[in-house]
Amino acid sequence: MKRLVLRTGVRWKISIAIAAVGALIAMALSLVVHNAARVSMLDNARDVQMERVVLAQRWYEASESEDPRFNTKVNDPVLPDELKPLMREKRRGSFVQDRGDGPPEIWAAVPLDNGDVLSLHTEFSGRSTFILKELDRALLIGSVSVVFGGCALGVLIGGQISRRLRKAAAAAATVAEGSTEVRVRDAIGGLVRDETDDLARAIDALSDALHARIEAERRVTADIAHELRTPVTGLLTAAELLPPGRPSELVRDRAQAMRTLVEDVLEVARLDSASERAELQEISLGDFVTRRIAALNPDVPVQVVHESWVNTDPRRLERILLNLLTNAVKYGRSPVEVTVEGRVVRIRDHGPGFPEALLREGPSRFRTGASDRAGTGHGLGLTIAAGQARVLGARLTFRNAAPVGTTTPGETGGAIAVLWLPEHAPTNSGSFPVLSAAERGGAGRGLAEGA
Repeated sequence: MKRLVLRTGVRWKISIAIAAVGALIAMALSLVVHNAARVSMLDNARDVQMERVVLAQRWYEASESEDPRFNTKVNDPVLPDELKPLMREKRRGSFVQDRGDGPPEIWAAVPLDNGDVLSLHTEFSGRSTFILKELDRALLIGSVSVVFGGCALGVLIGGQISRRLRKAAAAAATVAEGSTEVRVRDAIGGLVRDETDDLARAIDALSDALHARIEAERRVTADIAHELRTPVTGLLTAAELLPPGRPSELVRDRAQAMRTLVEDVLEVARLDSASERAELQEISLGDFVTRRIAALNPDVPVQVVHESWVNTDPRRLERILLNLLTNAVKYGRSPVEVTVEGRVVRIRDHGPGFPEALLREGPSRFRTGASDRAGTGHGLGLTIAAGQARVLGARLTFRNAAPVGTTTPGETGGAIAVLWLPEHAPTNSGSFPVLSAAERGGAGRGLAEGA
């Protein structure tokens, strides 16, 4: 069975907790106050009842009359059993007799000199009952006020904590996207310092450590590749001097593969350093892609659905097309198709599709889809293509096509790489031009018309 997960914010959790605690405290205090007031009123009623019966005793004994006064009775047959032992001991007493179907009765009894018992009993009602009802109503109003006040206080406190946590989460997401300038502790701000500041400091420290480690790894990779460049070039030159033959061809082939790998690693290091800048030209995208694909692989058809002029770097765009086409031909199956529609270029093969890790996390250096694709290569081709796309301000996405007429889980109908060129190319500084309101409106209308 699928477990039901309820998602609630910190604000409401704190509010509910404060309201629940306030309700429990208010209920407990209300019960204590109600019982204490009731006991006090019953004690006062017993004292008053006792004073009345004592006064009636004095009147009865002084007048020697057979009829008692003040509604008292002599030897009342319904006298509670709890008072009878006191009467036998010649002691006076009072008692509260509870009745389940009505208010309690207040009893008071005194022994007479002749052995009789003079008693008086009345219901606990009237003004005392009215006072208890008013007290209960006041306690109920106070309890409800405490609960609503606790909710308001919880919303206020929880809202502040929730806002700080949301700011911290947004800043952390920005850091995760690669921004090294954002500081989580500065983003949450505020005059009150609490545990969220400790969390922000920990995230900032973690971010600094990760960026330092990534930068160190990038420098090491670039240094190793740079140091290997010269001996590999010498090795390739020496291989050209070997006499013709199969062993010489194998040596030259491996030396050329090593040189390509070193050049790719150096290119990845340059792209990671964010120092690359695009050299922009105005080109016809459909015509450019058709000519370049024909030069790279004449057997791959190109379909231009809609022509568009773009301002981009032809050299970097050609590098992206080369890597995507090489990946599709090497790891996929024919037919490989290239489609140009406006500013969008799609390259599709009909092979086993991209690995799940690549679809989930994007391309990564030295990670290949050994179980999904051919299992060879170094994972640098798509990494370089994605890096060059970033330099162009473009977006490169990867997905698998569902095969037609099948519902087999995990089966794909080929891999699709989509390059989305931007409407406004980056400037020489690597940023994007700021448009005026009129230009933004015109761009929006053009996009709507194109759609």
